[in-house]
Amino acid sequence: MSKPIILTGDRPTGKLHLGHYVGSLKNRVALQNEDKYKMFIFLADQQALTDHAKESEKIQESIGNVALDYLSVGLDPNKSTIFIQSQIPELAELTMYYMNLVSLARLERNPTVKTEIAQKGFGESIPSGFLVYPISQAADITAFKANFVPVGTDQKPMIEQTREIVRSFNHTYSTDCLVEPQGIYPENEGAGRLPGIDGNAKMSKSLGNGIYLSDDVDTVRKKVMSMYTDPNHIRIEDPGQIKGNMVFYYLDIFGREEDKANITAMKEEYQKGGLGDVKTKRFLLEILERELAPIRERRLEYAKDMGEVFRMLEKGSQGARATAAQTLSQVKEAMGINYF
Repeated sequence: MSKPIILTGDRPTGKLHLGHYVGSLKNRVALQNEDKYKMFIFLADQQALTDHAKESEKIQESIGNVALDYLSVGLDPNKSTIFIQSQIPELAELTMYYMNLVSLARLERNPTVKTEIAQKGFGESIPSGFLVYPISQAADITAFKANFVPVGTDQKPMIEQTREIVRSFNHTYSTDCLVEPQGIYPENEGAGRLPGIDGNAKMSKSLGNGIYLSDDVDTVRKKVMSMYTDPNHIRIEDPGQIKGNMVFYYLDIFGREEDKANITAMKEEYQKGGLGDVKTKRFLLEILERELAPIRERRLEYAKDMGEVFRMLEKGSQGARATAAQTLSQVKEAMGINYF
């Protein structure tokens, strides 16, 4: 019996941060190491170009950085197929066929797309490629017949759109060649959309409010010490608010079982007064460094040979393309356009 298939990936528009780590990367590594699934993990450079078409050099630079982040957190090319989206032309062809099954109105109603359009401030100048990227995502997922897609909770609408496309295609062409995927979401709901260190709703590369997996110790320290807490907690003896306080939010996300009693005690002391922000931030820094130090060390080691990193990506892309080509052949047969 063949293993269930998992597909997931990231837009290479910069180095990956803690939001990516707790939202999906950590979960991917756990799934990979269970050895119950066949894993496809990709760098979505074509999707990144939908809103960075005039900054292609940024995408090129980010490919290497994201690949390093993947390897440093524990994604293993011997256990998972890691590839670059643009090196699989079959994905673009599948996208074209699926576009004919989705209305413009349906794309405009996608909550994730609506939110991102507002955040990016496109106004009346929304790139058409950006509006239809949920269809491209559906091509990515279905090309590999993924049963499961690990994503953050904010991506649920994208998974549902893919499921709709699969149902529409299979019904329209009287086939079962496409597989309807299910999303796998973080068990910790708060981790699914990690706020930025400034208290903004989401940690984001564009907002510059993130802690990156590649940040050195001093950089992480500076960022933690600048984190948004309770603006009314001016003196140590002042009662402080936990809600909206990023330090305690992060402690809840990154604290392990053995940290919970200490975190609870700190919350109580902070709320009644008597605990300063500096002490809570130093405790958070210890917890984050426990997680980040081994990741940082592995990243520096892999970065010594970028040629090998790109050879890994090339090999993964070759394997991924062979799989996507099989699906494309089945799709064209179902549509009756395999003329020769």
